[in-house]
Formats: sequence, C-alpha cells, structure tokens
Amino acid sequence: MTTRLEPGDKAPDFELATAGGGTVSLADLRANASRGVVVYFYPAASTPGCTKEACDFRDSLAALQGAGYAVVGVSPDKVAKLEKFADAESLTFPLASDPEHATLEAYGAWGEKQNYGRTYVGVIRSTVVVAPDGSVSLAQYNVRATGHVARLRKALGVDG
Repeated sequence: MTTRLEPGDKAPDFELATAGGGTVSLADLRANASRGVVVYFYPAASTPGCTKEACDFRDSLAALQGAGYAVVGVSPDKVAKLEKFADAESLTFPLASDPEHATLEAYGAWGEKQNYGRTYVGVIRSTVVVAPDGSVSLAQYNVRATGHVARLRKALGVDG
C-alpha cells in the first residue's frame, strides 16, 4: 500500500532532470513561489488524458503564477519524451523525469491501480500543493484529468 501525503506533512524534497536538459528541485521552486508549488504527477506524456491535463495547466499557468504558485509536472518518462511533449504542446512549465519512481513513491503517486478491471502498478494521477515552508497544503489522489485544473484553481482560490 502506498503511503499518501496529508496536509501538514513535510513534502519530500526532490531534484529531477527536466525537458530542456536542466534540473528542477522543490527547494528552488519553493524559493520562487510566494504561495506554494503545485506538483502534479501524470502517467505518460503525449497520451490523451495527460495531454489534456498538461494543456489545462498551460492555459492556467498565468493565473496560477499570478496568484503566487509555481507548477511542475512529474512522470516516469525519459527526458527526450518530455522534450517532445513540451514542444508539441507549447508547455512552458518544467516537466520532470522520474524513471526510477523515487519521487513518485515518496509522494504516494506510485502504486496499485485498476483500469478496465485489470490491476497493475503505475502512476496514480495526483496533485500535491507544497506551501512555502515545505509542508503539504493540499493533496489530491486519483484525480480525473478532465476538469482537474479548474477544480484545483477553485480549491486554491485562484480566480479565472
């Protein structure tokens, strides 16, 4: 059973490779976001649900950043796949690669799931908002790709 984070928990730090050849760390994102960091976990770049969710984050990025939030997407995809995804969808926020699942596991976003009656281990579509002090302010698991960003914006009080 995967341990899920709850509000008030200390968010696990991470530093991961990103599309574009750099790295991204939770510490750096927190340092540059006055209200917190939206860390969202998705199964696979360039799939229909993940593309919808990423484009919703892209389209809401100005509002989220304007409200003081940074956004980072994390998946087990290799950097090259993330680069193609970012280019194809004009994604301007970091996409981080976690092929060993260490960050996914630390955040409770890797575990047993069911799809069409089949049980397997994989990415649990999740979003964790990390406050500037490093604590979890919001943790959502098994979210639906469609409409998730709008619901998240409402939960965070981001107008739009």
